[in-house]
Amino acid sequence: MRAAFIEELGPAENIRYGEIDPPAPGPTDVLVEVEAVSVNPVDTFVRSGLFRTPVEFPFVIGRDLVGTVVSAGPGAPGFAVGDRVWSNSLGHGGRQGAAAERAAVPADRLYHLPAGVDPAEAVALVHPAGTAYLALFTHGRVRAGETVLIAGAAGNVGSALVVMAVEAGARVIATASARDAEHCRSLGAAAVLDYRDPELADRIREISPRGIDVHVDTSGTNDLTGAVDVLAHRGRIVLLAGARSQPVLPAGALYMKDGSIVGFVISHATTAELAEASGAINRLMESGRLRARSVERASLAEGARTHRRIEDGELHGSRVVLLPKAANGPTGT
Repeated sequence: MRAAFIEELGPAENIRYGEIDPPAPGPTDVLVEVEAVSVNPVDTFVRSGLFRTPVEFPFVIGRDLVGTVVSAGPGAPGFAVGDRVWSNSLGHGGRQGAAAERAAVPADRLYHLPAGVDPAEAVALVHPAGTAYLALFTHGRVRAGETVLIAGAAGNVGSALVVMAVEAGARVIATASARDAEHCRSLGAAAVLDYRDPELADRIREISPRGIDVHVDTSGTNDLTGAVDVLAHRGRIVLLAGARSQPVLPAGALYMKDGSIVGFVISHATTAELAEASGAINRLMESGRLRARSVERASLAEGARTHRRIEDGELHGSRVVLLPKAANGPTGT
């Protein structure tokens, strides 16, 4: 079968497009004909070796797919030939990735795709939406009536955070560039502040004098001094990006507020946590509340170029979806 794969860790140029052996599904696996694969920043971390995880070469890149069930093992109940499905946790922990014509997916990491949802739109959502769900509810413990500050709210994860927090009954304060303010408001943010404002902390205190209950920064800047400064009593700071960041921790101010900081990466989420998130993701995709802001479609042959574009900062919130059946090169937006 054709796939985008690597034979050793390293730069984006290590990604090859060509023929490899098809997967051999086990008794608890589902064989999926892949229709669409998204490309995430974390994919570049795994490929480069920054994010260490067991890898068997040749290693198929990517972790998210939408496709159709070809066959299901005896230990994979609930899936039948022809079912439309998705997964957002391949390509890690010894699992092969998604960027191929076919993939063997463990049944406990596979979910049904709601009828009528476009495969490319869906696959662009499932990783950032899964990250957002875990940040807000598994680790942030958001409750209705609380105030959530989302830094970088106009991006893929940030947009999903806004939608999910608002739907849960939280009040959202978003920070973004001025040009993205209307987008954030359209998602339901109660207030949108310019992240470049030198008086940003004062603006936050004016809007939320009681403080921020849950603080999430999608940019990876992880300014803990600023975050703790605006935190409410028993507020929570959730870290989900910035693998190389080394911020200063104002420990005294944090413990005087009974505050807490928790970090997570979606790659370490349990199958139970991912399954819980999948229910919310499906419901919001089906209703149309959760939508990708910008999707660019390309072929599997564009894997190396797409990784390089992510690392060079070219995409600016746009999601690239690789289509196994597409001709070589971009296929539109």
